[in-house]
Amino acid sequence: MPHVSSMLRQRVVTGLVLVAAFLITLLLAPFPTQAVLFGAVAAAGAWEWSNLVIIRSAIGRLVFASLVPLTCGSLWVKLDLVGAGPILAGQPLLAGSAFLWSAMLLALKYYPSGGWLWGQPWVRGLMGWLIMTATWLSVVLCLRFDYGPSVLFLMILTIATADIGAYFVGRRFGRHPLAQAISPGKTWEGFWGGLVCVALLTALVWANLPISHIHLSLGSLLALGLATAGASVVGDLTVSLLKRQVGLKDSGALLPGHGGLLDRLDSICGAAPVFALGLLLVGY
Repeated sequence: MPHVSSMLRQRVVTGLVLVAAFLITLLLAPFPTQAVLFGAVAAAGAWEWSNLVIIRSAIGRLVFASLVPLTCGSLWVKLDLVGAGPILAGQPLLAGSAFLWSAMLLALKYYPSGGWLWGQPWVRGLMGWLIMTATWLSVVLCLRFDYGPSVLFLMILTIATADIGAYFVGRRFGRHPLAQAISPGKTWEGFWGGLVCVALLTALVWANLPISHIHLSLGSLLALGLATAGASVVGDLTVSLLKRQVGLKDSGALLPGHGGLLDRLDSICGAAPVFALGLLLVGY
């Protein structure tokens, strides 16, 4: 019992530190600094992803992780993300990323079929490189929107609402597994409960904030919120699938009480490209 209490305390402290660091970055850091800091987070996520690729040596993991910030730097220059380039320049990349996440629905649905594909280290490595880079790009583009920090905060709040709602509804009413072979604890009841919570958040909060100044319809906001929540579940299950494929419980141990950083980023990885693309499509 004392061990459980210690783990819970450690988990809470780590969570509070993460939230504080995120809010300080949004409120105080200038845009280029924000981009660099979130790039460092993406690189750390790639470092942990190397566990999913079964890269053993520190040098090999460093080389793999460095691919992400190098690609992010190239996109920063190519798309002129420092502030002068149009946000729409990133739309094709966001669309490609959202399409790949949509395709993952089939992999999740038919798992463990397709294990021969997930068993290929190069496939898992390619996925990690693309996913972490696309997540960084999505976050940076969100920051480029009007009220950028508020937009990004709303995305994280939406993901957290879906996750918390799914957890509590699933614990109380969960009966039917969502993906038994991948994540036995998740249920359809929890999934729908999370979506209901996001719908309430969207209707009560999103629609009454300054970021709705372009008079986005409630229907557009609901579609964006629900798509973001659904994509966050796909991201979570995708990383769970890959961890199960290689026999890992946690992606790493960077966060005391939480396991790996990637275990906290997986939902964001799925949701961020869908959220950023959705903002463009609804005319924000």
